[in-house]
Amino acid sequence: MRRLPLLLLLAGLQPAPGEPEPAEPEPAEAAAAPSGAQCLEHDCFAVFWAPLPFAAASTACERHGGHLMTVRSTVAEEAIALLLQNRSGRLWLGLRLPTACTQPEQRLRGFQWVTGDSRTDYANWGPSGRRCGRRCATVSRELRWEERGCEEPADGFLCEYNYPDSCPRLPPADGLSAAYRTPFGARGGEFLALPPGSTALVPALGLELRCAAAAGGGGLRWGRSEHGAWSCRLAGGGCEGSCAEPGGRPSCSCPAGKALGPDGRSCASPCAGAPCQHHCVPNDDTFLCMCEAGYRLAPDGSSCEDVDDCTESPGLCEQACLNTEGGFECRCHNGYEMVGEHCQPVSSCYAAPCEHRCEDVPGGYRCSCMPGYAVHAQEPSRCVLHCDHSQCPAECSSNSCYCPEGFLLEEASGNDTVMCVDIDECEMDFCDHNCTNQPGSYTCHCLDGYVLVDRNHCQKTPLEDGSSGDFELWTPGPSRSPPKMEHLHPGALVGIAVGVLCAALVLLAVGYHLAKKRCRPPASMDYKCGSPHEKEMGLQQVTAGCAASGQKL
Repeated sequence: MRRLPLLLLLAGLQPAPGEPEPAEPEPAEAAAAPSGAQCLEHDCFAVFWAPLPFAAASTACERHGGHLMTVRSTVAEEAIALLLQNRSGRLWLGLRLPTACTQPEQRLRGFQWVTGDSRTDYANWGPSGRRCGRRCATVSRELRWEERGCEEPADGFLCEYNYPDSCPRLPPADGLSAAYRTPFGARGGEFLALPPGSTALVPALGLELRCAAAAGGGGLRWGRSEHGAWSCRLAGGGCEGSCAEPGGRPSCSCPAGKALGPDGRSCASPCAGAPCQHHCVPNDDTFLCMCEAGYRLAPDGSSCEDVDDCTESPGLCEQACLNTEGGFECRCHNGYEMVGEHCQPVSSCYAAPCEHRCEDVPGGYRCSCMPGYAVHAQEPSRCVLHCDHSQCPAECSSNSCYCPEGFLLEEASGNDTVMCVDIDECEMDFCDHNCTNQPGSYTCHCLDGYVLVDRNHCQKTPLEDGSSGDFELWTPGPSRSPPKMEHLHPGALVGIAVGVLCAALVLLAVGYHLAKKRCRPPASMDYKCGSPHEKEMGLQQVTAGCAASGQKL
């Protein structure tokens, strides 16, 4: 609660003038109208003298939108002192005990305000111990707080009313006094502020005004339902601008750029209440309607209609234009995408599975690799380690090293460098004919007349007529089916072997004889090679040996 000068309270916190203070008012009458009240800015306080229990007093305050008074500071305490006007009695405050028993060690002793909180900067309890039951709080002329049974009636109660705004009291004028009445029934002529819904009666002018929101907005103002100004002597006739009385008839006027409101007193922009759909521009005491970009003013002069930008301004977009409400959008044809403000061909690399790099090529994309890597031969999207020398440094991580395919790990002598050394595949005889070793690979070559049929193997080159150039022996087929093969007797096998041996010996002897004939002249042949008799004897011996072997068989 805001602290205000005590003199302001003294000026206004008093019973309505000219009204005698009732000695013992009836409960219903006392609850209907407060005995004293005052309003300061947005808060009003009122005292009601009526012997009611706590619940009935709380209901009486709520009837006009208030609640039992909360006393959170010394300012509120001073307001109570002025409202009591030295009258003795106990008045209900807005404090009640939500628990079973009081807590004397706490500032509010466990009590809670009727607003649902326990926040306060002030307390003024009288002496009391721990008590239990339904307890509420009262205040006396001595301003001491006392606990009391909620069902017991007190001598009266204090109400508090809170408002978001208020009207100031009418400025004083010679011979013109005003009597005010608040929505909660308080009457008087010395209020400092009046809540919305209050009325002011000026008997000298036969005028009744009401505190309500101004017709043109801007907060609460004193006004009336009748059109036009009242006497300029009182609050400038209620004019927001200036008040004049030509011919004794009061009227209001407004400054340049504003027009007189419907009530004949307030001033507002000519655009206030204008039917413009988008924008209103004041024009002296009238207005003009205007539309936002992309719209034009409709024939009715107030509404706005969309402009088809694509039709009225061809060439706005590179490829396609789509009109929208109040504007347009540029679109691209299939196969293109919007990049900035231009249409560019869609890159195939967006969805490409390339492991390292990708470049767009006509009809698709092509994967490439970073230095030290090469595209995998069977999987073009993958990249594998690659070395184009016989030795390359290995690629090592924290705990292992890797080499390209076709290389072996080898630790370099003299340092900790791990190298990849090329494997010479040609030493492994992978190729049928010739082999050329390459870093990480090898290439097979075929001799003349042969071609490679795969990476390693060669095949004789076919002739132009489709034949291979090789000759095959032709063996006539039998005219009838050959007899079934039977197992030979072991003796027959031995005989066949001996016969073959004898034939070989005979051929050897014939070769020997022919050789001797060639190696001597006719005159000396018998001398170098032996006599015919010897030759015949040799042949006879061989023949006899073969015959003997045959007889044994």
